[in-house]
Amino acid sequence: MRKYVRGAVALALPLVLPAALMAAPARADAGGPGDGGPGGDWRLVRAETFDRSLGEERARWVRDGGGPGSPYHVDGYDDDGEFFQTMGGPAFKEQLAKFDTYRKSWRFGAGGWLTAELAARDSDKDGRPDAPPSLTARKGVAHMDEPSHHGGVLIRSTGALPAEYRVEMTLRGLDFGGQRNGSWDYPDGRINGYSPEGCKTNHPWASGGDFARPECEWANVRTDSNGFYYLGIMDYARPAPHNNVFVHTHRKVAMDSYNRYKYTGSGLRVCNPKTGQYEPYGASTGNGVNAIFMTDDRRYTGQPGTEYLMPSECGFAKGGAIVSQVDLRPELLPRESYRFAVERRDGAYTMEMSGVFAHVGQATFRYTRAFVQDGEPIWHYNQKPSEYDGRFNTDWTYTGAGGTYTDRDVWPAGSAYPDTFMIGDPHMNFYEGGARVDDVRLYVPGRE
Repeated sequence: MRKYVRGAVALALPLVLPAALMAAPARADAGGPGDGGPGGDWRLVRAETFDRSLGEERARWVRDGGGPGSPYHVDGYDDDGEFFQTMGGPAFKEQLAKFDTYRKSWRFGAGGWLTAELAARDSDKDGRPDAPPSLTARKGVAHMDEPSHHGGVLIRSTGALPAEYRVEMTLRGLDFGGQRNGSWDYPDGRINGYSPEGCKTNHPWASGGDFARPECEWANVRTDSNGFYYLGIMDYARPAPHNNVFVHTHRKVAMDSYNRYKYTGSGLRVCNPKTGQYEPYGASTGNGVNAIFMTDDRRYTGQPGTEYLMPSECGFAKGGAIVSQVDLRPELLPRESYRFAVERRDGAYTMEMSGVFAHVGQATFRYTRAFVQDGEPIWHYNQKPSEYDGRFNTDWTYTGAGGTYTDRDVWPAGSAYPDTFMIGDPHMNFYEGGARVDDVRLYVPGRE
């Protein structure tokens, strides 16, 4: 189902959080029906307006040694996981040993319902992260700043989201690539949002190829892509910056940007919501939003990553060229704003975008899809074992310089994947820039 509303911004709809985080009442000035919050029977249970220090100065950078003992260990797609050891062989371990990874994490907001997750590389191993990202609050706005693509910065839910919920964020600033004033090359020397100094590559995490290459001979991310996650729902407990391959295996639904430098290929296309017609990527400004439901099929035969289900005003697409549903207008920020929301309710997910978009002006777009629709499931939708019977389970196998790795039972009966949300840049080998987030809110069903 889709719904497109032009004119005044449609009231956003709420999301839910864990029971332990729902005990305290929300602040009266945090928003709700009639004052910028969602309409309908949603009840606000948490709101962060960034009016006070987030406490970053009290958190310390800590070296992450990786492996099963790391609090950030998840599976074989970890930064030191079996997938990369298989694809890269001994050369991957040599590359990984050339730097240390440092992380910083702390809770903030009422009852600590939100968590900041930052990561950075220490290339000279002097015990201090290089060009670390930051997350600070200033005058009611969260500043997410990432000076190097070797880092990552996220805001996430501390605990699992409730069975039904609405979560939303308001965007006031965005500088993670895309054209500015009609150009991918900025007057200050930056290229698609990346600084011009030094080489910038996807080292040391690739889905194949020669892992023994020097770092500067890996894929150039500066002339490939930049981007940002406005809101994503993940399938594991502690979303944090990882390699980009890892992230592509753990998304349920996501609204993000994927800003490809001067791209003229056929792997991307944009929807013009005014005409209802797809257009080539070059017709956009490179500031699109990709609202994607993930499904159980593999998008790539030789690497991890789930297939995409992509509704838009131009129709529905599964796989193939990535679809941008709308084109943002970053030059309007911070005077204008954009609101992004995800709802889980009545056996379905809904993604919602509101703001001033190219071609149509002020509008709201909503796309809803059932957990299983037309035989296509939303990847790892089941928060509890009882919600799923194992019908989409399989093994994924990869072969590389280090042998063969099989990820067995990628979605078995008896599994459970509680929802957690993230906002920011989750990639430690792609993306660089800054963003400004005005507020983050969580709703559950039920009127005040």
